Amino acid sequence: MPVHSEMVTIGAPRSAAQRWSTASLVAIPIRTRLIRSGDQIAELTAQATLGIAGPNDVIAVAETAVAIAQGRAIAAETIRPSRLAYALSRRAGALATINQPESLQLVIDQVGSFRVLYAAAMHVLGRLRGRRGVFYEILGEAIATIDGYTGTLPPFERTIVLGPQDPDRVAQAIAQRTGAHAVVVDANDLGIAKVLGASHGVRRARVEEALVHNPQGNGDEQTPLVVLKWRGTGEHPLLERPV
Repeated sequence: MPVHSEMVTIGAPRSAAQRWSTASLVAIPIRTRLIRSGDQIAELTAQATLGIAGPNDVIAVAETAVAIAQGRAIAAETIRPSRLAYALSRRAGALATINQPESLQLVIDQVGSFRVLYAAAMHVLGRLRGRRGVFYEILGEAIATIDGYTGTLPPFERTIVLGPQDPDRVAQAIAQRTGAHAVVVDANDLGIAKVLGASHGVRRARVEEALVHNPQGNGDEQTPLVVLKWRGTGEHPLLERPV
C-alpha cells in the first residue's frame, strides 16, 4: 500500500486548559487503498502502518472508514425523503449534514416525525434567545452518527455513511493487531474532532486536541489513518501512565 510519509507538526494548544506541550507531537497521514464493505479494518490498518507505528504511538482511524468496512453505507438513491425532510433540509446550513433530505430522512426514520418537529421548534426558540445547536442537542446520536454525502471520496460521493458499530471494540482490535494504541475518530475541517472509540490507556481528550486540525482530511486525500508520534521526553501526552 502506498504511504504518505510526510510528518505534520501538530499546532499548539489553543486555550489555557490545553497547555500540555505539542512541540514534539507529529502526525503521519497514511494513504490506503479504497476501503470497501467487508474489509477487515484491523488487518488493513496493520498492513498500512507496518514499520511506521510503534508501541508508544496512537493510530487514529477515520470513523467513516470503519463504518464503510462494516457495511454501514447507504446509497442516497435508495432513500425516498418525505415532505418533512425536504422542508426542514432547505432551512439547514450549507455545511450541515441535514441539508440533504436523504440524510434527514434517516433521522426521521430513527426517531419519528414528532421528535424531529419538536427539535425544530425548540431550535427556533433557542435561536430567538441567542442559543445555537438546540436541534442537534435534542436529537443527539440520531444525527451525530450520520455522515452526509457531500465531499465524500468517490465512489461514495452519493453515499450516506452511518456511524460505526462498537468503536471501542474496533479500536481495541486494531491495537491488538498492530501493537500500537488506537482510536476511532470523527474529525472534520471545521476544527472539531471527537474520539468515538479508543483502546485501553488512551487519553481521549488529548487525542481530540491533537486532531482538531484534521490531518486525515475530508476530501480526496484517501488517508483515513493517521499515526500520532510523540518525539519528546517525559510523560506521553496521549497515553495514561501504566498502573
